[in-house]
Amino acid sequence: MVNQNNILPRVLPFAIYIFFLALSDYLPLLLNSLSGSFLSFDSKWLYLVRVLLVLSVLLYYWRDYVELATKPAVVDFLYAVLAGLLVFLLWILPYPTWAGVNNHFKTVGIAQDVLWLSSRLIGAALIVPVMEEIFWRSLVMRWIDNKNFLNTSPKNISLYALVLSSGLFASAHHLWLAGLLAGLVYGAMYMKYKNLWIPVVAHAVTNGVLGLWVMLTGHWQYW
Repeated sequence: MVNQNNILPRVLPFAIYIFFLALSDYLPLLLNSLSGSFLSFDSKWLYLVRVLLVLSVLLYYWRDYVELATKPAVVDFLYAVLAGLLVFLLWILPYPTWAGVNNHFKTVGIAQDVLWLSSRLIGAALIVPVMEEIFWRSLVMRWIDNKNFLNTSPKNISLYALVLSSGLFASAHHLWLAGLLAGLVYGAMYMKYKNLWIPVVAHAVTNGVLGLWVMLTGHWQYW
């Protein structure tokens, strides 16, 4: 029998993130409509609200994340960094149209938006990887094989669970092919090193380097 007390801490942060993402085009309009002339809400700050809420929930449930209780060997972090850099390179490949597109084009004035850019980078590199790896790799990937997922060692995860969870992970990204490859890399790292911190660090490196690359090159479509 599935213990719901194990499910909620791993689903709720991700659900909050997706909820705000789904409403990102409508919530600012609603808030501005309700406030009238008293408040002009800039939609870009919704990202900060989103990651702060996710962080709050992660911290509230932190003791429940037993998969993060064991720290990996220092040398394993090096492989995590290399995997994260590999995924970054895979992410910025010139994919054909059928492989998915990132249609959130925007321009940002760096001088005027240092605070927003900083919050975006910190959220993407430090908060989102923890939230997503707890959900996609620790929960979904193991749950596919065994509903009592905490009893499944990462080394025993099936190839079917790796591919299916990576496909689901890909479906949450506009660049679905890049998302699929990223999911396969992160999942394989979890299986090989049997420690969730490895894909978390790899994911953090990918997002952090991608964020810096976006700010330096102006390829805002990736954000």
